[in-house]
Amino acid sequence: MLIDEVEIILRAGHGGPGRVSFNPGQHSGPNGGNGGKGGDIYLSVTSDLRALNQFSKSKTKEAENGEMGGKFQQSGKDGKDLEIVMPLGTEMNDLQTGEEFILNDLNSRFLICKGGLGGRGNFAFKSSRNTTPKYAQKGLPGRERQLKVELKYIADFGLIGLPNAGKSSLLNELTAANAKIADYPFTTLEPNLGMYNGKVIADIPGLIEGASEGKGLGVKFLKHIEKVKLLLHCVPADSEDVLKDYQVVRNELEKYNADLTKKPEIIILTKNDLIEEKDLQKKIIKLKKFKKEIIPVSIHDWDSLQNLEKLLVNK
Repeated sequence: MLIDEVEIILRAGHGGPGRVSFNPGQHSGPNGGNGGKGGDIYLSVTSDLRALNQFSKSKTKEAENGEMGGKFQQSGKDGKDLEIVMPLGTEMNDLQTGEEFILNDLNSRFLICKGGLGGRGNFAFKSSRNTTPKYAQKGLPGRERQLKVELKYIADFGLIGLPNAGKSSLLNELTAANAKIADYPFTTLEPNLGMYNGKVIADIPGLIEGASEGKGLGVKFLKHIEKVKLLLHCVPADSEDVLKDYQVVRNELEKYNADLTKKPEIIILTKNDLIEEKDLQKKIIKLKKFKKEIIPVSIHDWDSLQNLEKLLVNK
């Protein structure tokens, strides 16, 4: 199961307390060391879009606390920093401060929660007026954030269409995604990704009429189309009504977010090996009313796949 939305708590390490201790002997003086600093929390980015599954069991991630200061002015050990790897396209909102963090760069790494400072030991408080301080500071708490995390794909191409439109099969042919396929609705229960010629193709689970209102798989996956650069709208050539199939999906996109209908789009007429050539041409003519580029494709027709690949290379 793909986790694409979750609320989490990130808690940097607590600073270690300073120590109260004294040198042995008749004229003993303070020698308590300072506590160690709490560990920081860093975020980095991965192309593995299942990275949010790390929060399936625990929604809280904590860096290590600093250790207590030692005797003879020895500082406590700093807590280990924690690095959390998040998927590309993650958007985070701090529920307390309203700050937003958008992870759009695979090379980014930044500090999200700073660890607390360690407390000073009693040696640090020694003075001419107080030669034997019997107190030390507690460490300071690390930064804590409560974050709403949402994954929104950043893909070059997004395969959309009704269930059984042939999206997963096409993805498998173009890439090494190995998406599950079968002849029943909602085969794809979570988005699949593949790489083609250095570009990311996302197979968005099949939409049905009413998806924008929560029917079927609902709006759960519509949000993943928002950052896709080019829509590859799959319509099966063996459909009894290609115009309706196309318009159902377009209507759901518009109801969810009208901006989605403004994205560049190519109509891919899939499964063209299942109908006669004259019938295929009739359906192409019908679809031309939408003024989109139309590419007939069959996974069993090498030439048609080559035509599609040439088109994608130039996009």
